[in-house]
Amino acid sequence: MIETILHCLPNAFKGTIYRIGEPPNLIAERVTSGIIDRKSAGISWGLPAESDYNPPGKPWVEYRDQPGRPLEAMAWCVKKQKSWTAEDPTTDARSIRLQVEGQAEDFYHMEPVLVRKSDLSLDGSVSFEYPKDHSGNTIWMDTDHVVVAVIKIHFYPFTIEIGSHETKLIKKLSRSLGTELLSYKLRQDSVMAMQRLAQERLEACNILADSLRNATTKSGLIFYLVKQELGHLRDQWEQTLCECRNEVNRKIAAIRELNELVRSIDGGHEDLREDLAQVQNRFLDLSLPPEKGENWVIMQIERRWKDLLSKCPQHKYWRDVVWGKIAELKKSLHFGQDPDSIAHYKGIPDDLKQEWVHLIYSNSDHFDAPALERLIGILDNPGLQIPSRERSRKRLVQLKALAETMSQLEHTTNVLLRRVLNGAK
Repeated sequence: MIETILHCLPNAFKGTIYRIGEPPNLIAERVTSGIIDRKSAGISWGLPAESDYNPPGKPWVEYRDQPGRPLEAMAWCVKKQKSWTAEDPTTDARSIRLQVEGQAEDFYHMEPVLVRKSDLSLDGSVSFEYPKDHSGNTIWMDTDHVVVAVIKIHFYPFTIEIGSHETKLIKKLSRSLGTELLSYKLRQDSVMAMQRLAQERLEACNILADSLRNATTKSGLIFYLVKQELGHLRDQWEQTLCECRNEVNRKIAAIRELNELVRSIDGGHEDLREDLAQVQNRFLDLSLPPEKGENWVIMQIERRWKDLLSKCPQHKYWRDVVWGKIAELKKSLHFGQDPDSIAHYKGIPDDLKQEWVHLIYSNSDHFDAPALERLIGILDNPGLQIPSRERSRKRLVQLKALAETMSQLEHTTNVLLRRVLNGAK
């Protein structure tokens, strides 16, 4: 996990994972830290620095918020199940060193790793004891998740901001890590059952299959990161086109008008209106290819509008305005491909521009190394004046190298697995 983050975020230099133990003790234990050498791309692992969270760890009662005790970012992440970003260590309200010694720490981002209670069969469990804060109030009672780990990533000075692209990427990766930890738990349960029945060959096969699953999981994660980067490039491209044409972002404008229409509806059903507004705002954070974006609008936004209008009937003219704005929203998803829109951009030749648009708006469901290589080549062209051009190029180069390594590992594991299944020695 740390290796993936450090290779994908050039402004990050160190990462740490903390295991959060079982409630109610919630012992936070630093599992390992990795520091990347940008010259050799190698990572040094271990626990070289002194820390209260080094094994055997620190229990909840010793790091939770409590009067007379310095505030800790760990307590915030565990209790609130939310991230904490120190974008300016000199004003970080949860820096231990700043509060105790008056010295600033690193620029960092901490993200909790969450697993659903339902996936752990904890919903309604009588034996599950929730932790409490210093006032005796129970935490996590009304949430759907438990915190099983915390990721901390250190960044170079003044390269991280609250809500930045990097923090969103770490949040999405933490969700993937939560799924992988759950898979690990389920896999361990299966191994315990198999040990009572299986012979040596079956056990050896399971070890190889485990390696193959890990390789497949990481390959899927790399493809996911590539798609996220393509979405970021689409956003940058469309913003550049808007600036060339002196236009506002049509997608943002359509969502803003739809939100105003939601607020203007009378007739109660505040819960439906609030849910619809939240879904529409959530769509602004997504960077989907046009076809998938239209499907998302149909399934998530149109469906909710139909439900709301069936319970809060409006005049036909008003309904026509709503469906017209939704149609404008769908049309806005193709803005970056529109010939009239892209004709205003003169930074690169037309043939290269057409290939660029085709590559970033492709809707592929598999990793396409040649297409990624062509995209990296276009990003190397300084005429493509988008803000994140060089950063995205470096990130895609690293992801391509990781994908090639994982592909070779998967192939080798498959060969070994077939040999074991066929009884080869």
